[in-house]
Amino acid sequence: MSTTPARATRLRPVVRLAAALVVAVLGLGLTGCGDTGSDDPAPSATAGAFPVRVDHKYGTTEIPKQPTRVVTLGLSDQDPVLALGTVPVGAIDWFLERPYGKWPWAQPLWGSTPPEIVGERDDYNMEKIAALNPDLIIGLYSGMTQEQYGQLSKLAPTVAQPKGFADYAAPWQDMTRLAGQALGRPAQADKLIADVDARFAKARQEHPGFAGKSVAVVDPYEAGKYAVFAPSDPKVVFMTQLGFTVPDTIVQAAGKEYAAEIGSERLDLVDVDRLLFLTSDASAEPRVKADKVYSTLDVAKQNRAVFLPYENPPLGGALSFSTVLSVPYALDQILPLLGDG
Repeated sequence: MSTTPARATRLRPVVRLAAALVVAVLGLGLTGCGDTGSDDPAPSATAGAFPVRVDHKYGTTEIPKQPTRVVTLGLSDQDPVLALGTVPVGAIDWFLERPYGKWPWAQPLWGSTPPEIVGERDDYNMEKIAALNPDLIIGLYSGMTQEQYGQLSKLAPTVAQPKGFADYAAPWQDMTRLAGQALGRPAQADKLIADVDARFAKARQEHPGFAGKSVAVVDPYEAGKYAVFAPSDPKVVFMTQLGFTVPDTIVQAAGKEYAAEIGSERLDLVDVDRLLFLTSDASAEPRVKADKVYSTLDVAKQNRAVFLPYENPPLGGALSFSTVLSVPYALDQILPLLGDG
């Protein structure tokens, strides 16, 4: 995996993606687009839900009947669709590294039949999409253009990015709700979100020491170079939902960017109560600990830093992906590593 901050941005839930990841995937039934591994039927749409009209970046789309052949074109769209009980027939390849976003938190929900790969990131193969005969196309966590939306809408009802947000910047809750509307399962989407909210509330109750403690989330992408993520980044939002706070110095340093890119000389910015380093390879942790400036910080001297790999296991990946499926996984895997605050 590349060690550039651009890659770290991709990984976001990458907003958003995203979002660490294995065992405790939500126990949800799947629809009949492949082997579900369960005898439980998938939840049906709300009675009388269709037709539904869904507002998005490029207007309003009417979906006349409950979709059964769904193509997801956003990098993380498969997660809310799977969580809502539908297995996409087509999906986007995830940078040629994670086929169709096949992360451990979602893998059990795919069943035995993988989707057709219909493109990579925002490069869609219209012929492959058409051949799948979809009755719904979803591109929530995407950079879909107006022109692409027009082409896709000729193939099937298409729901583009949530309106009111920059591309790849909508919170996972908004994308889950939009997917729920499109699939005729808004109440189920609301329950999924409420369940995750309850998980955070329980974590705050069980770890009162988190409240008010300062936090920083950092990618040490090169020797002596660090990306300090802004408060709006999903990885930082995850920590603030646990009760941690972001120092004003980091807020000011990041400004309107996704992160403040700093050198070792500014590591005083991250001398906080709890420091999370997201690492791309095994060399990152010893490299950081060998940084002479880092070794002078109280957070280093008092061993208050936690190193989370993006992969193997994908703890940073789950934080970055930031979806209704990856966030619960991240809670299960990361909470034990944070101690009491």
